[in-house]
Amino acid sequence: MGAREATLKRRRPLTLREQLDESVEALRRQRIDGADTGIILGTGLGFGVNEALTDRIELPYRSIPHLPHSNLEGHVGRLTWGRCAIQRVVVLEGRVHCYEGYSAAEVAYATRLLARLGARRVIVTNIAGGLDPEFHEGDLMLITDHINLMGVNPLVGSNDDTLGPRFPDMSEPYSRSLLAAARAVAEQEQIPLREGVYVGVLGPNLETRAEYRFLRMIGADAVGMSTIPEVIAAVHAGMQVVAVSLITDRCIPETLKPVDVPKILQIARDVEPILSRLLQQLLRHRALASASGETS
Repeated sequence: MGAREATLKRRRPLTLREQLDESVEALRRQRIDGADTGIILGTGLGFGVNEALTDRIELPYRSIPHLPHSNLEGHVGRLTWGRCAIQRVVVLEGRVHCYEGYSAAEVAYATRLLARLGARRVIVTNIAGGLDPEFHEGDLMLITDHINLMGVNPLVGSNDDTLGPRFPDMSEPYSRSLLAAARAVAEQEQIPLREGVYVGVLGPNLETRAEYRFLRMIGADAVGMSTIPEVIAAVHAGMQVVAVSLITDRCIPETLKPVDVPKILQIARDVEPILSRLLQQLLRHRALASASGETS
């Protein structure tokens, strides 16, 4: 590239592809040479999964160009790279949200970075309110489908065909094979695992009684303010997805109480070891390991 071309490139905004390339290059300078599986952790969740990894490298989000970071409690803002047998794993501790002022594309940036690192699958976690009357605080719910009521989409705007198709199919956003793997691991580890549909809303306020009735009426079992932009971006990139919600409060209109944020965070801390065990064993399941070339 000549001097004039380099100057012009500096003056114009970088494309998404160029931003991702700069992020990947920064990671490579830290000896992070790619990924097979990515894990995105919700508020205060799953950090114990790092114990399953060897050869760990930890980096704060702030040290990675273009990667947004949150200042919310429970979102550490740290990327951990490591190995589980021969599988390369990237754990993202903390996420950003649209209600913080980030665009859907910025929320999905970390997911796209996983894809650019070579990850073929991603495990996503979140905390959510339970809409199903049978759900209780502390339950884990395997997400089988979702409803996007956030009013945003990370794919809006011009499409880079090298990152994914203009019109990605969403008939199977959550991989059947990974869902089956999660069920098998939960049974093996004797971890109760609910299943249901997750509905994403913008937030940051909690919903009204009438809104909870509506969300239940349209088929949602749990409600939250994250995950869907990341899942859309993952499907766009051709990645397999599996996701788990931790139910931290019951959103039943007839018995609704004011939200207790410290209680929600405490439930997340209490259930975190169980979720971490589920994630650790899921990493070792043949559905993930064999796709990474592991035979044992």
